Amino acid sequence: MITKSPFKPLWYLRNPHMQTILGSIIHPKTPAITMETVELPDGDRLQLARGTARDADTVLVLHGLEGSVKSAYAQRLMNRLNRENIAAAIMLFRGCDGRANNKTRSYHSGETGDLSAVIQHLKNSGSRRIALVGYSLGGNVTLKYMGENTTDEAIICASAISVPLLLDVCADTMDRGFAKIYQHSLLKRLKRKVLQKEQLLIEGGYNTNLKAIKNFVQFDDQFTAPIHGFENARHYYQSCSSRQFLKHIHKPTLIIHSKDDPFMTRAVIPENVELSNTTTLELSQHGGHVGFIAGGLLKPEFWLEQRIIRFLKEHFLSHQTRY
Repeated sequence: MITKSPFKPLWYLRNPHMQTILGSIIHPKTPAITMETVELPDGDRLQLARGTARDADTVLVLHGLEGSVKSAYAQRLMNRLNRENIAAAIMLFRGCDGRANNKTRSYHSGETGDLSAVIQHLKNSGSRRIALVGYSLGGNVTLKYMGENTTDEAIICASAISVPLLLDVCADTMDRGFAKIYQHSLLKRLKRKVLQKEQLLIEGGYNTNLKAIKNFVQFDDQFTAPIHGFENARHYYQSCSSRQFLKHIHKPTLIIHSKDDPFMTRAVIPENVELSNTTTLELSQHGGHVGFIAGGLLKPEFWLEQRIIRFLKEHFLSHQTRY
């Protein structure tokens, strides 16, 4: 079901770039977290950032491309969850904890295997019911996972924000106009990670020459696709775009999306017939990419966290179970 979002920014905060940039640079206080290592089946590892609460009901947060515990949106949500004594953890994708991971493979928009491993880790640690919250790339991973046949019975519901539902459209959009600024910043971080693992990649037979890479398609052609078993970037995009999985989701799922998201065009927005009867797509006219800032510049109101918490209370936290 597609519904109209109640989100409305003030008139001078309607610009999508202002929403996007302010959402990323206005940082809250650093949340209280403890780091925890998750060993992966292939011998690699990743980190979980755990909040202050412990409960059999746990919210698992997936960050966006090159995100981390330092991402403003993740910090805001974790602060809110800590304040309300809701157990939560941020899954840091491979190599997103400040150190290079141990394998040539990294993470990508369709990597649900690592998510499955983290879910199992949480279950082994006492979590019996889990809600997923994914942002951008993490939202794509979340929706793909929810639509696959491997959805764990412990997963109760999911929310996904500003999702690149069609990866090819998003990659092409990011290589045009003002969006190139976002692409440049993200590519710079991705290239830095290649250099951190340069010797490991060379030993694996991969070309680590970065000079010719000017956009996401070129990066994904040279690194993401071959390292993770895809023929090329377009094959990766086709296989991992989450829009094709929406009709298979069978648990309550909320997608929050803005029509003016500068990371993509409206072409990514699905039709009603593409959504399962448990999936709601909330569309707003404004909000940018992971922005959704109401209030004013002197007193910004971060609507997104309020909406996520309300969804969790409706579908997940109404029947909490304790250790």
